[in-house]
Amino acid sequence: MLVLGKVNSVLVGKSQPFANGSNSAINKKLVIERQYVSVLGLINDEQGDHRFHGGIEKAIHIYPKEHYQHWMNEIGNKPILQKEGAFGENISSVGLTEDTICLEDKIRIGTTILQVSQGRMPCWKLNIRFDQSDMALKLQSTLKTGWYFRVLEPGTIGQGDEILLCERPYPDWPLTRIMDLIFSGSLNKADLNLLLKLPLVDSWKRLVEKRIESNCLEDWTFRLFGSKGPCK
Repeated sequence: MLVLGKVNSVLVGKSQPFANGSNSAINKKLVIERQYVSVLGLINDEQGDHRFHGGIEKAIHIYPKEHYQHWMNEIGNKPILQKEGAFGENISSVGLTEDTICLEDKIRIGTTILQVSQGRMPCWKLNIRFDQSDMALKLQSTLKTGWYFRVLEPGTIGQGDEILLCERPYPDWPLTRIMDLIFSGSLNKADLNLLLKLPLVDSWKRLVEKRIESNCLEDWTFRLFGSKGPCK
């Protein structure tokens, strides 16, 4: 197995009132003890809105610690960036990014076997958390979103665990390549049909199919800014 990086920290959060009548568990806290991971993620973690967060395909969110310096340079050295968990991640990692992880990579962390399921689609809650009106859009535009794992074999993970690559069935498809086609608004049918040959999660597959069929882009105003806007 190839060592890709290591776990910088593990974080969990509880659902609580957030903004605009919503709940969120984005305010994750560092835990020192090893954490048990079920097929739905860390057993001590919660999600505020199960329509968009959590579930088998979004069991664990990982975010590279390396990105923090980029955001300090971009938006300033805000207090929220002084410690891990700013992006609501469950795992803060070092050594791997969206450029170097591929779709369906099979990963071992501690005694847990995980699989890369999808990149994150950032939402408006990040704007409020960072007091930055376009923070979600910034994550999306830079492809510095972090990504999600599904859990293939439950186990435990902890701070300092190596992140090991067990299998890489799609070496030509780092997450940045997939997310760039989605987030840049590509309507190139050849590229989109290539995406459909991949084992995308259902929501991403439906998005690509609809884009091919309609030759139109999605309106992401609500997701990114929390308000409805005109159709694109």
